[in-house]
Amino acid sequence: MADSNKIVILCFLVSYRNLNIVILTAIIQNIIRQPAGKNKNQMKVFYSAKSYSGETKAGEIEAKNERDLASQLRADGFVLTSFKELKEEEKNKISVNFLDRFFSISIKDKLMFTRNMSVMISSGLPISRAVKNIVSQTKNKKFRNILNNIFDDIQAGLSFADGLSRYPAVFGDLFTNMIRVGESSGNLEEILNILAIQLEKEHDLKSKIKGAMTYPAVILVAMIGIAVLMLTYILPKLMGVFSEMSVELPASTRFLIYLSNLLRDHYILVAGGFVFFGIMARFFLTTESGRKALGLILINIPVVKNMVIKINCARFARIYSSLLRSGISVVEALGIISRTLTNYYYQDALKKSIEEVQKGISLSKIIESHKKIFPVLMAQMTQVGEETGKTETVLLKLAEFYEDEITQISKNMSSIIEPVLMIFIGGAVGFFAVSMLQPMYSLMDNIK
Repeated sequence: MADSNKIVILCFLVSYRNLNIVILTAIIQNIIRQPAGKNKNQMKVFYSAKSYSGETKAGEIEAKNERDLASQLRADGFVLTSFKELKEEEKNKISVNFLDRFFSISIKDKLMFTRNMSVMISSGLPISRAVKNIVSQTKNKKFRNILNNIFDDIQAGLSFADGLSRYPAVFGDLFTNMIRVGESSGNLEEILNILAIQLEKEHDLKSKIKGAMTYPAVILVAMIGIAVLMLTYILPKLMGVFSEMSVELPASTRFLIYLSNLLRDHYILVAGGFVFFGIMARFFLTTESGRKALGLILINIPVVKNMVIKINCARFARIYSSLLRSGISVVEALGIISRTLTNYYYQDALKKSIEEVQKGISLSKIIESHKKIFPVLMAQMTQVGEETGKTETVLLKLAEFYEDEITQISKNMSSIIEPVLMIFIGGAVGFFAVSMLQPMYSLMDNIK
């Protein structure tokens, strides 16, 4: 048994070492991101550009000089509007940390930032001073550092939107593009108010989802804890009795004994396996195949399908309404929403809709063609908005309708899931009881 444990520990350490190598490699690649044989004459810059159709983008790129930078962007159909060379310390400011994938800035922090910015801008404060004031009020150290960097960028001559766009993991396309429109139109205060409402609704949606899933999660964790306790503490005491019986144990009892031995003798391997598969599952869900698989599961599970569809429709309607009210074009708005929604099938449908809209097909007809993920009401209300010229108003009302529906579903979720959990718990307890009692009944039959 000692040799077996040594082999198990050795295998786990080898797996752990290999996993650390993978993680370390990812960290180095994210931080350095420097190809071999890099030309020393090239500089790394942060740029802003605009396409002939009005689409804006910003990011980092390497170029020899301003002419080379403009040429690279022109090849992609964009015109350079501004740029700034990044010094070595600035590159370190915005390097992507591997752990940022697991620990992000909360919606609540962004909501407070947006509300405070709106109040200060409406009071007549310059953007840079407003950002600096919020830095001193921010408790989250990571967010405080990001806001400090944005303040430095604004002082160096970048626009507020350009400073935000350097942190796409915190401020997504929706946020930065609406801020850019607000700056260019001189209507930043109203845009910040719209964003604050948007973030507040996003926060409410997440809270409702968490609230609906808390009870099932607690029950599931409790079940796992009880199962482990029975397999590692109660069952071993009965195993001595079973070994003294001169009867053949049923398959269910042998299976439970196998699980008990596995947990007690190879607990390091079991714990390591759970951690390893958890990390691998997390990485898998970041791939296109993983997101596609998760999206397919969510829109086909009877219990959660209705809620998933309503959540995505509510988010689509509210975001699309906000973007139209901000003055963003239909094509650009659809592109932003496709990068904002998290379900793969909604992303795919909206990406395809961009080409169809450019061909002259109405959005209501496009929505109607995706009946599996968009309810009939969504297509009908969008059509009404298009015919009356009040699409943003109609979709805002539709978003509120779906949000009310989500509230009702989340309240009823416990009553829907509870019977399913009770059946599952009853089945598990019944299986364990039968597996324990069946050998004893067999012994009594032999005695008779």
